Amino acid sequence: MAELMENNKIVVTVVGKDRKGIIAQVASKVAQLEGNVLDITQTILQGNFTMIMIVDLAESQLSFGKFKEEMELLGKEMGMVITCMHQDLFQFMHRI
Repeated sequence: MAELMENNKIVVTVVGKDRKGIIAQVASKVAQLEGNVLDITQTILQGNFTMIMIVDLAESQLSFGKFKEEMELLGKEMGMVITCMHQDLFQFMHRI
């Protein structure tokens, strides 16, 4: 990977109006960008789709910044909000 990280894992969140094919579309983009989905959870809250994925970028040739940019663009195309952050930062922000 072009950008050095101690931990190559990132957290990808997807939020928006529920419809068919969201998981397939997001997972396909992750694979296209050479990311590997390690874990995934999703639910529907009053018609709103929510998903969190743990993605490993160790095999990706893209920097984290470029990966994030591509995923955010996909979110706009889908009418969803897709965010990406390093797993270490995510865990630090959510410590009690």
